[in-house]
Amino acid sequence: MEKQEIRTFGRRHGKKLSARKEWLMENLLPKIAPNESETNEILEIGFGAGEHVRELAIENPGKIIIGAEPFINGVAALLSAIADENNSLLKEYKNIRIWPDDVRLILNKNSYKFDEIWILHPDPWPKARHEKRRLLNHEFLKLLGKNLAKNGKIIIGTDHWGYYDWIIDQVSQTNLVVNTDEIEIIKTRYQTKNMAQTTQPKYLVLTNQS
Repeated sequence: MEKQEIRTFGRRHGKKLSARKEWLMENLLPKIAPNESETNEILEIGFGAGEHVRELAIENPGKIIIGAEPFINGVAALLSAIADENNSLLKEYKNIRIWPDDVRLILNKNSYKFDEIWILHPDPWPKARHEKRRLLNHEFLKLLGKNLAKNGKIIIGTDHWGYYDWIIDQVSQTNLVVNTDEIEIIKTRYQTKNMAQTTQPKYLVLTNQS
């Protein structure tokens, strides 16, 4: 897949990877790259260590789950969790694909149509001077809408209520609408950390206007 130069504000690398994770990055990761010919797909953007990607894979065995994450240590953590002792892909995770880069490199191709797009606890960039770094601006939301399958939905979760309100405002500048679906609290490392110190996360379910 041809790469474009896109500015990403999050970290790309953390601590040095173990020898096993290095091996998985070099050998397993290329084997489970997204394939444009596959359909019936779910996308998770910014999957962290991949806990929710794994849940989606188990809960939706008939669907292809694509996880997009530019943070290499997170990608390596997911690879480690879905590989057996022989470094082969575990049976229950055969439907996982990993994109270890900025998701816009996939979305801009407009060849993917997702049944669901998940974005859980994106960086809220709470300082006013960093607002332009927020991922879920109206332009990005429009791009997500273009990549939704018919009756597809976008599920967003954040524990930063100021960011939640900001996203609502951004949605109003798109053709997306807020659905009334209720989402149970989704447990991830980031949800547990609750950096914003709020009582619970808030979720948005967005669909294209019919």
